Amino acid sequence: MLQETKAEERRAVYPSLKDKRVVVTGGGSGIGKAFVEGFVGQGARVAFLDIAAEDSGKLVERLAPEAAHVPQFHEVDLRDLALLQSTLAGIERDFGGIDVVVNNAANDDRHKMEDVTPEYWDERIATNLRHLFFTSQAAVPSMKRSGGGVILNLGSISWHLALPDIVLYQTSKAGIEGMTRALARDLGVHNIRVNTIIPGGIKTPRQDALWHDDGETQRILDQQCLKERVLPADVAAMALFLASDDARMCTGHGYFVDAGWR
Repeated sequence: MLQETKAEERRAVYPSLKDKRVVVTGGGSGIGKAFVEGFVGQGARVAFLDIAAEDSGKLVERLAPEAAHVPQFHEVDLRDLALLQSTLAGIERDFGGIDVVVNNAANDDRHKMEDVTPEYWDERIATNLRHLFFTSQAAVPSMKRSGGGVILNLGSISWHLALPDIVLYQTSKAGIEGMTRALARDLGVHNIRVNTIIPGGIKTPRQDALWHDDGETQRILDQQCLKERVLPADVAAMALFLASDDARMCTGHGYFVDAGWR
């Protein structure tokens, strides 16, 4: 079944996502915003966590008039595990459970190896890796009670290409793929599917700002098989599929949305 979202495009509608209870981390902007938009558009109940209160509030305001379920925004610094866990417990109580987790939040600030201190190491791992595990851990009991669920972790093309000046980000993203495979094995017996989505060079305001002045955008296009910028909606389309019953036998793997960047 297809639903027309714009005059020039058509997007799939997944009946199995209607009324699903979805948690998205980092949902206020960039790719995360596309996840929130996508799941809300499917008729799911969505709660998203972010530190960007202004952007997140505007997103809720924009989506609310046409949403079957108005998305909930929770201002949470994911490095604060106590706040994260209490917020997730509140969402579970309000929704009556959690069916889907999209572990999206991350920060790819550039850094040199020689500048990394133990304190910076701990902060980067907390920002880019640790919260994915504890968000999943908090949601799994509800998924077990419901007879299944889906966890989607966001990886990155960066470590597959060994891009420069983000060693801790790439370390975290490589770890996410390992964690995905381990959790898929441990949780499969409970009908909980766990996958990684691996975006390429996505056109977001943040990435455009990083690449604007040094020709990086053209270099990426030159190395992609498909000569178009990958959009947040393209990544969201993969998430919607993997969260739906259409992907019921997909688990433990990484799915690239990178236009064939090599």
